[in-house]
Amino acid sequence: MNLHVLPAGLIQTNAYLLTAPERGEAVLIDAPGGVWAEVATILRMEKCRLGELWLTHGHWDHMQGGAEVVRASGARVSAHAADRVLIETPEAMRKYSEERMGVSLGLLESVKVDRWLEPGDQLAALGMVAEVRFVPGHCPGSVLYYFPAFAGISARHVRWAFVGDALFSGGVGRTDLPGGSAELLAKSIRTQIYTLPDDTVVYPGHGPATTVGTEKENNQYVRG
Repeated sequence: MNLHVLPAGLIQTNAYLLTAPERGEAVLIDAPGGVWAEVATILRMEKCRLGELWLTHGHWDHMQGGAEVVRASGARVSAHAADRVLIETPEAMRKYSEERMGVSLGLLESVKVDRWLEPGDQLAALGMVAEVRFVPGHCPGSVLYYFPAFAGISARHVRWAFVGDALFSGGVGRTDLPGGSAELLAKSIRTQIYTLPDDTVVYPGHGPATTVGTEKENNQYVRG
């Protein structure tokens, strides 16, 4: 199992490419603009086929490259239905970003979702199973993907959670965008992220990785 961290797009959003060369399979978590070129290079080198694209939420910077990824790979897309409008009609987010945030995005393509997720769903990929946890507050349809164990990985940490913009190293996702709620985000973090084992590595949508235990102890926005 290999994990490739691929910051891409206008604001360097983290995409995460998980590959299993021994199986010839790969999963991409989030698809910022322009990420496909780097993904395609890694897939060729490791002789893997991209079968799945999992979106953590529907904000433009996490799905701007999704349509290109799907066209090139045929990957099956999973996301939460609470973000259906953002994913299927991203023009709304483009207008908001340009009018309220001063960010010019140009044309955004919608992404066809094959599976609308529910809390507690499980996704099988790469010979493993990931648990879907619902973490709204930053975005109505925010989810995280939790891998409880990776057999055969010679690393200190074997539990991984890909959390999108719900939680960062020393911070949390912004809640002033449409559908955001600081109170709801704090509840999501405490009940869905801080309940994971302390040694779980947290991979956020921006910035470096952290651990559940570190954030419970030190995150000034949401204490454990």
